[in-house]
Amino acid sequence: MIRSRWGLAVLAAASTARAEPANQVLGTWRMVSARLDPEGRNAPAYGARPSGLLVFTRDMHFVEVLTDADIPRFASSARGQGTAEENRAAMAGSIGFFGTYTVDADGAFSGNRVEGSTFPNWVGDVRTTEQLRLTVEGDRLSESFRRPDGTRIAITWERVR
Repeated sequence: MIRSRWGLAVLAAASTARAEPANQVLGTWRMVSARLDPEGRNAPAYGARPSGLLVFTRDMHFVEVLTDADIPRFASSARGQGTAEENRAAMAGSIGFFGTYTVDADGAFSGNRVEGSTFPNWVGDVRTTEQLRLTVEGDRLSESFRRPDGTRIAITWERVR
């Protein structure tokens, strides 16, 4: 069999591409459960019906939105005109944030940087696997972290296909 230089170059490029590990978190994930464990109570973190999406893009950006599906609608139907009680419930029962992320040489999540958040105190935070662990097993992603007060949070995600 005769191979041209072009054919060898294509084979070499293909074998190099295969050697690079896949980004394990890449894609869209839907929240299955969210639990927090203050003082060993293992309570729901976002109510009985947690709802959320976590998206990791190829260009190394992420967006995460977590909500309690049972938060009551605002009586005014206007986001900027909620009562103190409505605003408190919405803020306590949801969070959205976005930024950039990194993966290690094996394609596993290795950290992120928050660029924007509905909780302003997170903006600018850089989290490594010491503060935030994301572990992928098949089509399941486990997220675990500890709040500054020591409360542990565990969120389970399922890959959206």
